[in-house]
Amino acid sequence: MCVKQNGIGGIPEGSMSPETFERLSPAFPHLDSVVLNGIGEPLLHPHLEAFITRAKLLLPEHAWVGFQSNGMAFDDQRAASLVNAGLDRICLSLDTVSDNSFRSIRSGGEMKGIVAAFASLNRAGSMRRGRDLEIGIEFVLMRDNLAELPDAIRWAGRAGASFAIVTQLLPYQGGLVAQTAYDTNSTVAIALYEQQRTKALQEGLDIRRYLDVFMKVDRTREEDRIVSIVGQMRNDAEAQGITLHVDRLLKRDEEWFADAASVFDEARRAAREGGVDLKLPDMAPRNTRKCEFVEGNSAFISWDGNVHPCYFLWHRYACYVGGIEKQVKPWVHGNLRDGDIIAIWNDADARLFRERVLGYKFPFCYDCGFALCDYAGEADFEQDCYIERVPCGSCLWCTGLFHCLQ
Repeated sequence: MCVKQNGIGGIPEGSMSPETFERLSPAFPHLDSVVLNGIGEPLLHPHLEAFITRAKLLLPEHAWVGFQSNGMAFDDQRAASLVNAGLDRICLSLDTVSDNSFRSIRSGGEMKGIVAAFASLNRAGSMRRGRDLEIGIEFVLMRDNLAELPDAIRWAGRAGASFAIVTQLLPYQGGLVAQTAYDTNSTVAIALYEQQRTKALQEGLDIRRYLDVFMKVDRTREEDRIVSIVGQMRNDAEAQGITLHVDRLLKRDEEWFADAASVFDEARRAAREGGVDLKLPDMAPRNTRKCEFVEGNSAFISWDGNVHPCYFLWHRYACYVGGIEKQVKPWVHGNLRDGDIIAIWNDADARLFRERVLGYKFPFCYDCGFALCDYAGEADFEQDCYIERVPCGSCLWCTGLFHCLQ
């Protein structure tokens, strides 16, 4: 699940310097939060406490500072140091409560490390005056660990977690595509499909046979009717402006998604009983897209000072969307070496980028029968098939599938 492990991203190693961090200070009085995450473990950064202290000095009173961590480098001394620096919120990676599964999912990690981290953070938090330290977990949902989600929520509640973020897996390797637990058919496409499938079942027909019969020359009456129903589904989609990937719709694993819904219900009950604020992902992309990063006025600053608009366009990597490789390169608005953060934020090109994103006029590339075409699949993006100039048509972040600490 880490982009650094796929061997093809070419992400340069580095740690943000105090000088670069200080160049962000003009923005701090206007912020709601500062999240000290990178593509690596924040606890390994040599100036983490200093950054927290500096940010807390300049942030508004209501704002918070936090980060996500694998939790393996915690002890009582480090937890106390972070709390004394002003840490408000921390999110620990917990994808299972089974020792063997933990080692398998997070190579080099141990469940006992998470147990120790929670204990140290709880002790340090109990000594803090004023605002409570919020401790939570992030659970990356996969086919292999879906059933373990409720137990992870229960464990986290008993351990002192106040919140849990559950996010879908974004595969960075082809071998992990089979672990994705979500559907890349959009919610409205699924609804249209279910409508036509129900209609067919009422006639004693299964439209999932369409792929086997539509090319036949001598079709039976029933087979002709199946082709007709799928044709009507296509026509209805076109009339409503809905993109369909018919092959994926007909191959949906209905039993899997029913099981997932039951697991989510159990996880919600576990969260209520344990007093955990639970954020669950959607199981299919929403058509009513909402970019939480752009709508939330977020900026992502790389260790080298580059200013980016969002996680999706933060670094160079390859990922898999609907099982197809997608190349991504960073979208950079400017660098702190060359300009003030406020000036970069208000630059005309940066403002135009945000306006185009918020227009949401780009296509649903992941739900397209031609996906991913060269417009969307290549790193050197110029425009999509709608002639929009933001590379967001193949982004699943704004559809409710992925969540993070923000």
